[in-house]
Formats: sequence, structure tokens, C-alpha cells
Amino acid sequence: MDTYCSDCKRNTEVVFDHAAGDTVCSECGLVLESRSIDETSEWRTFADESGDHDPNRVGGPVNPLLGDAGLSTVISKGPNGSNGDGSLARLQNRGGDPDRAIVIAFKTIANMADRLSLVSTIRDRASEIYKRLEDQKCTRGRNLDPLVAACIYIACRQEGKPRTVKEICSIANGASKKEIGRAKEFIVKQLKVEMGESMEMGTIHAGDYLRRFCSNLGMNHEEIKVVQETVQKSEEFDIRRSPISIAAAIIYMITQLTDMRKPLRDISIATTVAEGTIKNAYKDLYPHASKIIPEWYVKDKDLKNLCSPKA
Repeated sequence: MDTYCSDCKRNTEVVFDHAAGDTVCSECGLVLESRSIDETSEWRTFADESGDHDPNRVGGPVNPLLGDAGLSTVISKGPNGSNGDGSLARLQNRGGDPDRAIVIAFKTIANMADRLSLVSTIRDRASEIYKRLEDQKCTRGRNLDPLVAACIYIACRQEGKPRTVKEICSIANGASKKEIGRAKEFIVKQLKVEMGESMEMGTIHAGDYLRRFCSNLGMNHEEIKVVQETVQKSEEFDIRRSPISIAAAIIYMITQLTDMRKPLRDISIATTVAEGTIKNAYKDLYPHASKIIPEWYVKDKDLKNLCSPKA
């Protein structure tokens, strides 16, 4: 479309910025019109995948995990906030929406996932796990929060982005580690037969947590690289500690060789590992320090700067 530009003194081709509502000259960049209203249709749902192009302008996104695809009816209030026909509202509350319980569970999963900054694939996997439990009629009478938290924990493991139980516990609305652990075992037991190999969560390695832990501590690229290589070399030794404890202890070890030492308390908060546990794991790793820390990093560092495990 061509429009007269006062700077170019002629008709020029214009570009519409729908996000900002601006009409911009393509020749000189002058904003010819700002804050314009976009009157085109706002499509919300599409049916392209079925081969029938039938976009829909109204309604929310379709949820394939719900029997009615997420569509529902709400009894609105009457004039001045009155309930209108109270019998209809009572009927709906009693059982007008059969998917009400699972919708609440999905919203809880979405809220917990947002608080942990989890990607949509993990959130969708957790919702799928809960839906399978609901289909087996085994969620009734169980506390929602630990069950949902366990679904998120399993989904993180299955997607290769594991979170520690303490991290899950921090967003579980008060559910304890013991409750989440029991819920996890219950889910695995219930779905093992149905889902088979897809229910496997894989083995946790210390490297699975490193980048996130290092990022929480503000470590630079070189420090993250040396921590990752140190963890890989530590796997050659028989260090009988949990992967999370080993990761935290190696981060503590490497930060002692940098100019900006990280206090043990800060590492404990970033990794969700207790300070005493980090010290015990560090004690096991200390004798192997010269063998597990990469040579390219050690050559200009003094390993004597490492704290004695007894300190």
C-alpha cells in the first residue's frame, strides 16, 4: 500500500507494525501514524491439521486432554451482581462440569511449572501423566498438591531436565518431601504397566544439574566449562555420593580457585544441598582434585588454595 510521506514528499510504500500500531514509511522510516487500531480478525484456534481450514475467532485454545476439548458453560451473574436463577448455579456446582477436578489439576500444574520456569513440553507431559491417573480413577481421595508435584518431578526426569526434590518442594504449596516421594512411587506403580518403557525416568547424573546451578551462582562460561569437565572426570572414581551432592561439591571446589570465591552458604542455596552434605562430598573429592580438575585450568592455578576438608 502506498501513502504520501511528508519527508519524502511523495507516495511511498508503507509498513504496518501490528504490535505497536504504527504505520512506517519504508523509505525514510518516518512514523506516519501511531497507535492505530488493528481491525483485522484475531484468530484463536485453527483446524489446519485436520485438512479442513476452519479458523475460529472466539473461545480459548483447545485442550486435547479434556473430553470436551476445554469448552465449558458458565452461569453468569444477573444485574447488579445477583445470582439470577440460583438453581442453575447450584446445579452447575453440583456436577454440571464433569471435568472440573481435572481442570483445577491442570491449572495447578501450570502454576507450579511457571514458578519453576519450566518449558511447555514439561508442563504438557505432567498434565498427560495426571490425565492417565484420572482415567484409572485413582486420584480420588488423594491430596492434589503432592500428586501434582510428583507429576512435575517425573515429567522433568523424562524430558531430561531434572529438578531436585527440594526445588519441587519449594513450589508444592506446602507438600513435604516425604509426601511427594510417596506420590511419585504411587504414580510409577500405577502407570508402569500402562506406559511401559515410556514411564522410565532414566538415571540422574551430576551433569544434569550443573548448568542451572552455575547460572544461579553467576559463574562465567570458562568456570562452567571447567566444572562440567571436572564432573565428567570424577565419574571415573568410586565416589559414593548422590549426583546432586557431587555437583555442589565440585562447584565449591572450583570456586575456591577463582578470584571471586563463593561462600558455602550461597552454593548451598543455589544447589538446594545442605552445607554439611557439600562438606562431606568435598571431603571425598579432595584427594582426587589434581586428577579430576582439567590440566588446562590447573596449570596457572595453585591447588594449595583449596581448603582442607577438615576446615
